[in-house]
Amino acid sequence: MQATSPVDPRVLDAMLPYYLSRFGNPHSRTHLYGWESDNAVEAARAQVASLINASPKEIIFTSGATESNNISVKGLMHFYKDKKRHVITTQTEHKCVLDSCRHLQQEGFEVTYLPVDSDGIIDLEKLRSAIRSDTGLVSVMAVNNEIGVIQPVEEIGWICKEFGVPFHTDAAQALGKVPIDVEKMNVSLMSLSGHKIYGPKGVGALYMRRRPRIRVEPQMNGGGQERGIRSGTVPTPLVVGMGAACELAAKEMEYDGMRISALQERLLQGIREKIDGVVVNGSTERRYAGNLNLSFAYVEGESLLMGLKEVAVSSGSACTSASLEPSYVLRALGVDEDMAHTSIRFGIGRFTTEGEIDRAVELTVKQVEKLREMSPLYEMVKEGIDIKSIQWAQH
Repeated sequence: MQATSPVDPRVLDAMLPYYLSRFGNPHSRTHLYGWESDNAVEAARAQVASLINASPKEIIFTSGATESNNISVKGLMHFYKDKKRHVITTQTEHKCVLDSCRHLQQEGFEVTYLPVDSDGIIDLEKLRSAIRSDTGLVSVMAVNNEIGVIQPVEEIGWICKEFGVPFHTDAAQALGKVPIDVEKMNVSLMSLSGHKIYGPKGVGALYMRRRPRIRVEPQMNGGGQERGIRSGTVPTPLVVGMGAACELAAKEMEYDGMRISALQERLLQGIREKIDGVVVNGSTERRYAGNLNLSFAYVEGESLLMGLKEVAVSSGSACTSASLEPSYVLRALGVDEDMAHTSIRFGIGRFTTEGEIDRAVELTVKQVEKLREMSPLYEMVKEGIDIKSIQWAQH
């Protein structure tokens, strides 16, 4: 699930006591209520750390992956601003990483936006040649939120280690879905989110490596909680929920993965059996199965979305769906503008059923056929006319 996921009932069970009877402030050091909450927060910290093979001392709780990304990109570059003035990222990053980079550019930092190949994966040689002596950070997301492709994080980590450059990865879409090991991946900073893994909204975490130590300038000033990196009272129920979600993910990742792969196959085959001109956007080998981004030739994406009101699908990501521009991620892949406009993202998760998949197939096929019947372009294609060769008259 890319936009969000429902809270797992077992996660809610773990959270409820901290809303009702165990309501203490985890930073209150003088009474039982505070100690109880503090213990719960530290237990959750250990649960999050365990899922990514980190030390609990390297986990900072935040309000979500957007905040973690802001702390990582702006916080790190501000801390090392006297020596490091250059950031490397990709053109397909999440909006909050790209916007943080633009913010840095306005402050005089330089940013290199690496292109991706047509499968959505970056070229490691281009990354290697983009690194300079004043490069302060490389930021590449682990799993893309729009097209689900998995970047070669481990290889990127080794290149960064070779050059001694800190490496940040936005792993909001990877946590609990694909195995993550911060040691193997040589990650310096990693952004995590609670609500993508059947946890509550409004909570996330930031992994910050201790050896070699990574330093950032806090983006939030206050009482100095979370080792001074993120001031503000830690919301115990939310943090407990994220911890419980991470523990469940560790146990169920393999089973969820197999089940979701089977459902994805059922969805794709079901659609392809009945209609032609269906293209999968992004790599078919290196992708997370719970994300299926499809383009339907000769169909307008917004019209298709309107006809699929019963199915929770989107064109582009929830974060940028207010704009009618075709997805910047698909444009970076080199997808034709007309095909980028027809893309639909299907999200499959732990609680998706076969019945829901079959219903999604039925509704999608019906709507695509209906829209193609109305499309003069599709008529011309069926008659064997090459649309690309037509010179359209300007009125």
